[in-house]
Amino acid sequence: MHEHEITVRFCETDLLGHVNNNNFFVYMEDSRIRFFEDLGLVGDDWNFILASIKCDFLKQVYFNQTLTIKTSVTKIGNSSFHLEQDLYEKESGEVTARGYSVIVQFDFKNHKSSPLTEEMKTKLSSYQLTAK
Repeated sequence: MHEHEITVRFCETDLLGHVNNNNFFVYMEDSRIRFFEDLGLVGDDWNFILASIKCDFLKQVYFNQTLTIKTSVTKIGNSSFHLEQDLYEKESGEVTARGYSVIVQFDFKNHKSSPLTEEMKTKLSSYQLTAK
């Protein structure tokens, strides 16, 4: 499981004092980028698009809390893969949100999906969930 930490900034909170729900998508994006970089899936050219994303909000998060985002692969297809991202409050270990996304390798020149290489599939499989 890939892990990335973020600390909530004051500007990410709303009038109710908790993190605005839009920011959870930013946190997941930041973690996905680190995941892609750490696996060596991206280089100078960015070759992935986000095809679908969903987030279940489970617990409120506040300024200055630290979240650990754990990213796992749940499915590997021909040109796409699915991720699950669990956001944990570091101190309590409680899950605050759970995100799901579908990532597609994309050929921007021809405007269509392109197959994942076997090397990419192997790298992704090392982070694949087997069972919950």
